Amino acid sequence: MERASCLWLLLLPLVHVSATTPEPCELDDEDFRCVCNFSEPQPDWSEAFQCVAAIEVEIRGGGRSLEPLLKRVDANADPRQYADTVKALRVRRLTVGGAQVPAQLLVGALRLLAYSRLKELTLEDLEITGTMPPLPLEAEGLALSSLRLRNVSWATGRSWLAELQQSLHPGLKALSIVQAHSLAFSCEQVRAFPDLTSLDLSDNPGLGERGLIAALCPHKFPALQNLALRNTGMETPTGVCAALAAAGVQPRSLDLSHNSLRATANPSAPRCVWSSALNSLNLSFAGLELVPKGLPAKLSVLDLSCNRLNRAPQPDELPKVDNLIVDGNPFLVPGSALPQEGSSNSGVVPACARSTLSVGVSGTLVLLQGARGFA
Repeated sequence: MERASCLWLLLLPLVHVSATTPEPCELDDEDFRCVCNFSEPQPDWSEAFQCVAAIEVEIRGGGRSLEPLLKRVDANADPRQYADTVKALRVRRLTVGGAQVPAQLLVGALRLLAYSRLKELTLEDLEITGTMPPLPLEAEGLALSSLRLRNVSWATGRSWLAELQQSLHPGLKALSIVQAHSLAFSCEQVRAFPDLTSLDLSDNPGLGERGLIAALCPHKFPALQNLALRNTGMETPTGVCAALAAAGVQPRSLDLSHNSLRATANPSAPRCVWSSALNSLNLSFAGLELVPKGLPAKLSVLDLSCNRLNRAPQPDELPKVDNLIVDGNPFLVPGSALPQEGSSNSGVVPACARSTLSVGVSGTLVLLQGARGFA
């Protein structure tokens, strides 16, 4: 029990085991989900020990710095001595958020988790401080199916993704980096993600098409099938097409919803030929009044829902498409029309306006569809 408790201290991290009443933590009756919110001025971290029985664990640090914990745990300890104990943990999904985390502590926890059965890791509202320490050659990589990062800042600047990669097994299938402080990676340091099929860069409104080229390090995502770029400052489908071509990325599904798209591209921009691999394109909630130019020649699904189309798209405006979705456009709603000058009418169908308000921060349900087989 003492070894297990010390292990969990470093993993979460905690400080010591006690029998106090678990005020900050709640474990459901099925021992499936455990949630801890350490918002008290002087939290008793040991109360998270009850989460060792849970499959899904969420830990919130109350926005405090975890720097003092480096004096109480050995982040550089060899995790192999705890391998058997870690393998016995039930946790499959772990969320850690709301804290300032020393990079040394993060790397130590990831090394420990490499011996667990964890499949999905979410880090959100974190500030990673200090430099990432180098890993021993014999270090195991954390074999995740899904990694989600939301509002995480890194002191190491452009190199953070390459440094984080060192702690991960190369078999990652779904990666989400939303509300990032920087997506300008040092591509020469980033290794390929050979098995990554889903990438979500949504909710990075400052990204833009030029930034997309920098974020999609060329030829680092050879297996990518699903790319989500919701609310990322994209301007035209043609511009996105050029960025994907420059990066050598050929997704099957592309989500450009919740961008303010223009229907026409820059006349001086060269014509871009979409990859034939693309069969699903989402242009919903894009403020389009016309079907945009420069679409792929053939699609299985084209989603133009919740735009401002005031008439039905004409055949010569559309690619060859099997499933065209135009729900929520003004031409389908009696009495709805494009806004007139000086009018308070936005031209958005009310149902779509409500949907926009309910979107909030983009989720990653689509990304995780292929990462739930362990349940």
